[in-house]
Amino acid sequence: MTIRVTFRPDNQLPPVIQTPLPREPERIVTPVPELVGLGRIRKNNNVSSLEKDKDKIKEILDELESFTGLVTVKRLIRDLQAFVEIQKRRTQEKLIAEPLVLHMIFRGNPGTGKTTVARLVGRLLKEMGVLQKGHVIECERADLVGEYIGHTAQKTREQLKKALGGVLFIDEAYSLARGGEKDFGKEAIDALVKAMEDNKDNLVLILAGYRQEMEWFLQTNPGLRSRFPIHIDFPDYSLDELLSIGNLMFKTRQYELTPEARAALRFQLNNLLNTHPYAGNARLVRNLVEKTVRKQAVRLFQKSSSSREELIQILPVDINLEDL
Repeated sequence: MTIRVTFRPDNQLPPVIQTPLPREPERIVTPVPELVGLGRIRKNNNVSSLEKDKDKIKEILDELESFTGLVTVKRLIRDLQAFVEIQKRRTQEKLIAEPLVLHMIFRGNPGTGKTTVARLVGRLLKEMGVLQKGHVIECERADLVGEYIGHTAQKTREQLKKALGGVLFIDEAYSLARGGEKDFGKEAIDALVKAMEDNKDNLVLILAGYRQEMEWFLQTNPGLRSRFPIHIDFPDYSLDELLSIGNLMFKTRQYELTPEARAALRFQLNNLLNTHPYAGNARLVRNLVEKTVRKQAVRLFQKSSSSREELIQILPVDINLEDL
């Protein structure tokens, strides 16, 4: 600190001594970490960011609407969006808001869109500020249940750790309870229930499986049903919906069915729906499309060359549901 001394012309007067005031220390502002979670919805005062979030949410919902069928599923997802948004507004107005417990049960046959919708739900909750990451960790019994005492809890905790900030999706979840009281699957269920409580602000758990088996599973543990307030049933696709899915799959692969091939595809799928209990799913159609493309390739391979039209065209002889 510098002290300034000024001498006056009159030597009889004492010099003026000026001592500058000490400088105020600079304030160090520590940013408060942003809290995100099911009970603490992300705050975003940036108008530009809010608009971007709305655009992303709309994009995700438009993607949902583009799915064939799933009318009930689409309505429930939009109901979920409305519920989260209104609780956010109530919180902003300092009103009592309902707790955001969003653990879900997905019931339906294989290939009806459960995994696809789970991924979409994770992205949607992330853009709405409910989850930090919105990623989906997909697992099944083998990923959770160990081979000796203590191993199951360790494996389950590892999967839960990966899923924090997003969604843990467990397919065929009822298999965790099939072994009875002495099975290690029960240990996995207990670890999941504990994690649901400990990480309720930063984790969504989705259990999926056949409708009847999932109903049985919920009855094996009295505390499970109350922890999953959202139950969504995924119906089998109708014949027209399966045809629409198939036509879209062919189109995205740059193939076109002749009118006769379309009629053959309808005939084959209708026969399958009447003979197979789980035929009404998109996975079967995907397998059919892939097999049809291979058969067309074998047919064209017999020729020394093929025109562009031939490479695109699917004929009735290419469509066969045997061995699917």
